[in-house]
Amino acid sequence: MGVGVLIQISPQLRILVAVEPIDGRKGIDSIAQLCREKLDADPFSGYLFIFRTRRGTAIRLLQYDGQGFWIATKRLSKGRFRWWPTGNESMKTLRAHQAQLLLAAGNPDAEAPPVWRKVSA
Repeated sequence: MGVGVLIQISPQLRILVAVEPIDGRKGIDSIAQLCREKLDADPFSGYLFIFRTRRGTAIRLLQYDGQGFWIATKRLSKGRFRWWPTGNESMKTLRAHQAQLLLAAGNPDAEAPPVWRKVSA
């Protein structure tokens, strides 16, 4: 049986962010194929792959844990992911703390995440 941990972001984890946006309806197999074709990376490597949807309101994460794939989606209730890598490369590598800032809809190059909206009680 697996350990029961979803996607754990540790300092040793290799994190690859795709520059080109994807169709948010894609599933595990389609995103794994994009890892091979667009990022020239093995989806079975254990790396954490992060993709942004075309509208920029959601991101998809894909990771293989040795037993199977995890896929996660974060869709913002308001706004868009403002920061996203650009350039001629197909991907950008992030460090663990940068990925955590990105998941908080912040700028991975910044020192702190943006202020969040309070959760309704």
